[in-house]
Amino acid sequence: QVQLVESGGGLVQSGGSLRLSCAGSGIIFRFLTMDWYRQAPGNQRELVARITRGGSTNYPDSVKGRFTISRDNAKNTVYLSMNGLKPEDTAVYYCHTNFGTDYWGQGTQVTVSI
Repeated sequence: QVQLVESGGGLVQSGGSLRLSCAGSGIIFRFLTMDWYRQAPGNQRELVARITRGGSTNYPDSVKGRFTISRDNAKNTVYLSMNGLKPEDTAVYYCHTNFGTDYWGQGTQVTVSI
């Protein structure tokens, strides 16, 4: 059974930092591209970071230079380091991968106050 479990969300002031973690089980983690998405109320879910099995990364312009995705294959874990947080980064953040079908974590709330 595939499971993705996020942690590390919380409330932070504008300009602050958080690091999210996503622990995977039931999958051959090291072979998979891993993503972080976010969804704010009333908005569609959007991709904020991607890391391939080879370690290549990409980000949308909205977070480029502030967010960093990384992975530790030995721990079956992917991270999202977020710096310079802004109120518009407030959302539920989800870990995602596709292994024949889409798998999502339960999400972790990130709230950035002014």
